[in-house]
Amino acid sequence: MQESSTKPYLIRALHEWCTDNGYTPHIVVTVDANTTVPPAHIHDGQITLNIGTLATNGLTLGNEYIEFQTRFGGVTEHIFVPVATVSAIYARETGQGMGFDVLESQPYPGTETADSSPQEGPRAVSEGKDHLSSDAKPDPSDDDPKPPRLTIVK
Repeated sequence: MQESSTKPYLIRALHEWCTDNGYTPHIVVTVDANTTVPPAHIHDGQITLNIGTLATNGLTLGNEYIEFQTRFGGVTEHIFVPVATVSAIYARETGQGMGFDVLESQPYPGTETADSSPQEGPRAVSEGKDHLSSDAKPDPSDDDPKPPRLTIVK
């Protein structure tokens, strides 16, 4: 039996940690053909999404996909993100979080092939905001916060 990836479990754990501490969890996603997000909000092939409980409706943090509804500029959008394409999860207020390797995602659920590669684990763990830094702190009123600049720590 093939061992499952730790990535979705770590995303759920950091989402819970952010929520328990009153922080706003954000994910950075490398957009590919299997990602459903508003194209106008994609910058340099990535999008940063607020996955806090107040910003999402019907949030599902699954082992293969993250899915929810949210509003962009007053318009409700359905978001569908393969876990393989998540490059980071962090607390907007502190920058604390974790970065991950991004792998090729699989098509819509149920169509994975038997020879697909397993997901890789995290590539950087932050014990403080020294590991995740940002040139500019996101403005809490900004609908499209800038993702932190990730530094690989070995």
